[in-house]
Amino acid sequence: MTDSTFEALTVPPDVLGKGGVEILRASVVEGAVSVALRRAFDDPFTWGVLLTDLARQAARVYALETDLSEEEAMAEIRAGLQAELDDPGENSSTQAIN
Repeated sequence: MTDSTFEALTVPPDVLGKGGVEILRASVVEGAVSVALRRAFDDPFTWGVLLTDLARQAARVYALETDLSEEEAMAEIRAGLQAELDDPGENSSTQAIN
């Protein structure tokens, strides 16, 4: 029998105080990323801004928790993003919610 425990993040403090709408949830399941999202924005350009913000936050976390600098982590994130844009492979684990 496998352990089906899910480790969820806590809701950000500003959301607890002001409310909001969750637009993105990503999890790692058996080594693959599973994503659920809402379109949320009228203009797809805004997703580019959001993804950049997520990349910057991830780079900061790597800088805090590893030997990588924020700049080194961001360079690796950009390289992964470019590699995936150049050869997207399969996106079978993405689920859209509207």
